[in-house]
Amino acid sequence: MKRFRLSPVAIDGNALRAELQTHAAGGYASFEGWVREQHRGRAVRRLDYQAYETLALSEGEAIMEEARERFELIDLRCEHRLGTLELGEVAVWIGVAAAHRDAAFAGCRYVIDEIKRRVPIWKREHYADGDSGWIHPEG
Repeated sequence: MKRFRLSPVAIDGNALRAELQTHAAGGYASFEGWVREQHRGRAVRRLDYQAYETLALSEGEAIMEEARERFELIDLRCEHRLGTLELGEVAVWIGVAAAHRDAAFAGCRYVIDEIKRRVPIWKREHYADGDSGWIHPEG
């Protein structure tokens, strides 16, 4: 089963969490990134996400495996949206199951940081004034 996925439809965090449930885990951590209404003082109306899908999937899986090994995680998942997202929608979901909470928190943080840094997914913000702009992953 793939641990990193791209999705053109709404992310179901409950279904993804259910994939991680195991009696071996003593800790679980998750992160949801939401579309917010402001960025650097500008009113945002919606976002568009695009990806170089083949490379994004490959690099995303590599990050997931690095996190699994580095933090001794039992299992983990990440799903990132593509396409047009409205305010409040989930843009990215990450869930991590581990024997202990420290590993779950650290693994979850590692995944989001590395995805934003390394995975070729681009975000275009559409502003209230009619303008739009591409945002660097670290932006």
